[in-house]
Amino acid sequence: MRRAIEVASATGDDIPVGAVVFAADGTELAVGGNQREATGDPTAHAEILALRRAAERTGSWRLSGCTLVVTLEPCTMCAGALVLARVSTLVFGAWEPKTGAVGSLWDVVRDRRLNHRPEVYAGVLENECAALLRGFFGREAGETHNGKPRHR
Repeated sequence: MRRAIEVASATGDDIPVGAVVFAADGTELAVGGNQREATGDPTAHAEILALRRAAERTGSWRLSGCTLVVTLEPCTMCAGALVLARVSTLVFGAWEPKTGAVGSLWDVVRDRRLNHRPEVYAGVLENECAALLRGFFGREAGETHNGKPRHR
């Protein structure tokens, strides 16, 4: 999780969410930080970027045996993507009561109707992950970043 926090801290003007995909042997395969603002792409969530890069690196969309570590509870899009990618384990930090799809608002990853359900570890370094978000949204509420007003 500390590596995901490091990635999240480098997202610039986007919401600080970081994701890391690890192979079954613990090797880091790929990282992703939110890039929606930088790219104008609504799907450029940290998890999606990390999953795409891990699939590219392994040469397969099936990420069986892999672990996805992310600083924030995945949304429905990201939860669906990690299920479809056959990620074996999901580890996340802070809960997301507004859009979370791993227990907060929905529980996509544990839906018995789906053909794959990853093992889930929630709340890992939760306070540290939540602090990144509180800091970002505190700035959003009126402060500026690098001298530029923030936008949504």
